Amino acid sequence: MNEVSSTDPVLDAILQSENEVSDVLEQICARTRAETQKRASVKPLKEIAEEAKNKKTPTRGFARVLKEKMAKKQMGLIAECKKASPSAGIIRQEYDPAMIAVQYENAGASCLSVLTESAYFYGNNEDLKVAKEACSLPVLRKDFILEPWQVYESRAIDADCILIIMAALKDQEAAELVELATCLELDVLVEVHNEQELNRALALDVSLIGINNRNLRTLKTDIAVTQALAPLVPPDRIIVSESGLKTFDDIHKVQSIGASAVLVGESLLSQQNAGAAVRNLLGLE
Repeated sequence: MNEVSSTDPVLDAILQSENEVSDVLEQICARTRAETQKRASVKPLKEIAEEAKNKKTPTRGFARVLKEKMAKKQMGLIAECKKASPSAGIIRQEYDPAMIAVQYENAGASCLSVLTESAYFYGNNEDLKVAKEACSLPVLRKDFILEPWQVYESRAIDADCILIIMAALKDQEAAELVELATCLELDVLVEVHNEQELNRALALDVSLIGINNRNLRTLKTDIAVTQALAPLVPPDRIIVSESGLKTFDDIHKVQSIGASAVLVGESLLSQQNAGAAVRNLLGLE
């Protein structure tokens, strides 16, 4: 785990030392549940549910876009917008999700991922809204979705897809969130990191299986995770390799073992021109 700098408030908040913080995911989820409870006290479940159900604008078909890429044997790129992360700290001091979304779309990204988690990634719901308004790509709400209230909120803020992390949920909890998302016409990307989580995810009625090369408990990345798990995923599912992907060779490597899409953020956002970074990653320059 990276050594924490006292000048970085994101890292200081959660990574005081490797001994003190052994499970980053657990800390984030605890805070997320508390924050969700607080927000639900202001806008009760019934109210946010009505707001979500009354949305007239159809979702953009996040999974459909990736299936079309898969059918053409082209790699789908889910390009991520985020200001910071627990592993990297502040990635962009001047963070403009609308501008980044436009650059991503023009460079050939298939979908967007927008961080809305506030304490550790410095995101918010407005980031998702402005990014979606700026482009025509379908958008994943990248957050720690743990409660039905958050699923309704995701539809209310115009997300097209949500993330469900198997390491953070029990089987019944995950199944209920998937069912609710489906009822709201939201796609679901189910994220796993090991074979046990993969087997649990495959029991869910979802087409998108995200294999996260980053261990959310230690923050270390290893593409070998995708190499180990991808062959275990049935061909009717879409494999999305996530984290630790920095070069065209990395993309080619995971594609050769069955990944049909990748989710990349930090290696794109750390470069001055996010659009040029996308083209380099996809081998278009």
